[in-house]
Amino acid sequence: MNSKILTVIIAVIVAVIWSCDSNTFEDISAGTVITDTISYEGQVKTIIETRCTGCHSPSGRASSAPLNNYQQVTRSIDRIIDLIQRPAGDPFRMPPNGMPNTEINTIIDWRNKGLTEK
Repeated sequence: MNSKILTVIIAVIVAVIWSCDSNTFEDISAGTVITDTISYEGQVKTIIETRCTGCHSPSGRASSAPLNNYQQVTRSIDRIIDLIQRPAGDPFRMPPNGMPNTEINTIIDWRNKGLTEK
């Protein structure tokens, strides 16, 4: 009985050690540069222009909710964050095909750090 328990414990330890990943931050970060300063002009504007303004502009399908400048984005930031974090398949997910987690995290960090414009 004790040898069975010992065998299970050893198997669990081996499985845990075997499953440990040895990737470094550089291996998993895909070259993402992390900066302390996040601003609308520096990072967020490009994300919004790339992912949102195709529809959220005066000539887009979502022209009633434009996201063409700092004021419009900051006024809607909580709604934007809610929609970009929704899971695939959610009919309210924005953009419908999603966006990379790095971009979502940049927008969330920007809001959390005070919505700096420049």
